[in-house]
Amino acid sequence: MNTNPNNAGIDMKTRLSTLWLFATLNYLYCDVVTVMDPQKLKQFYAGTVGGMEITQGFLLGAGVLVEIPIAMILLSRILKYPLNRWANIIAGLIMTIVQILTLFSSSPAIYYIFFSIIEIASTSLIVWYAWKWSRPAVEDLPVEHGAHQAAVDVKS
Repeated sequence: MNTNPNNAGIDMKTRLSTLWLFATLNYLYCDVVTVMDPQKLKQFYAGTVGGMEITQGFLLGAGVLVEIPIAMILLSRILKYPLNRWANIIAGLIMTIVQILTLFSSSPAIYYIFFSIIEIASTSLIVWYAWKWSRPAVEDLPVEHGAHQAAVDVKS
């Protein structure tokens, strides 16, 4: 049981994973809405969007970039504290900076600005939570082999 009042009853791994899921869904739906934009769709068909040529390399880079938040949904749940904390800080900073930079690459549509605000807020919150995250008293002890009792003893 998490007794840290700063976590409001939700363990940090769950909190971070949930925020990554929220950010990922916003990234994906923004992309769906972009494809519904007739002007952007014409640019996609022409192979150049906002002055950038859509090449296989560009698409691979975009795939790698979107894989970061997708992977962090899982990694936030399974990594141990020190690596988990730093992975969230680094991935959150990367995604925040990239999203901010996209707002200056061309004249973004109002829907893109809307999603960007949500995405930047989400990844900034991830960085903040990870930065403030202190080492748990009992970390990831398996329930078998008396670990539950060890956790109870630590709290007593």
